Amino acid sequence: MNDSPERISLAGRIRNNFLAGLIICAPLAITIWLTFALIDWADSWVTPYIPQRYDPQYYFNITIPGTGLLIAVVFITIIGFLGKNLIGRSIVNFGESLLHRMPLVRTIYKSLKQIFETVLKEQSTSFKKVGLIEFPSPGTWALVFIAGNAQGEVAARLNEQGEEMMAVFLAPTPVPTAGFLMFVPKSKIIMLDMTPEEGAKLLISGGLIAPEYKPRKSDTVALPAAPPAEPSRS
Repeated sequence: MNDSPERISLAGRIRNNFLAGLIICAPLAITIWLTFALIDWADSWVTPYIPQRYDPQYYFNITIPGTGLLIAVVFITIIGFLGKNLIGRSIVNFGESLLHRMPLVRTIYKSLKQIFETVLKEQSTSFKKVGLIEFPSPGTWALVFIAGNAQGEVAARLNEQGEEMMAVFLAPTPVPTAGFLMFVPKSKIIMLDMTPEEGAKLLISGGLIAPEYKPRKSDTVALPAAPPAEPSRS
């Protein structure tokens, strides 16, 4: 009976070592898997269209991972370079004019182009700020990513109430890839100092991984000094 605590202690140490190894290995393994999955996905799309004489696999007789991804990056970069000059811009405008004449295709193309222009614009502040809103009831707060000011008819309708409205994205936990687009008064949003990456970590971990926070000087309010005690009257 005296060796029972030792057996329990040994089992506890084995469990703790296993969990420590899992914390080290799991993120590394998932990162490697996602990286190769992305490379394989890009290769499966691009490699079949590479002429045989330009395909390294034809000369080395082995599969070289990342060839399709590299060619795709170079091709997109060249297209972007050509699209900035006069001749390239004319070709792009001609192609867009053809797409705009196709009833179904033009709607999809315009929507996708507007999304990419908004997200990839260098001066864009979309989804670069994180905040808190009261949801789903007063006193309960949810983390949101700030998309920007409300625009178009939505802004015109909501701004009739006399308050600036903001578009925010409310993502679920633990997979923040889908969620709700909400329009909230700017005064009802508590802006946070954390980055979107830190906010995503907080969501994915279910609140377990909170970013380090250093209070700003403006957050520290000095309390007024207590009034001097009155002398006792005897």
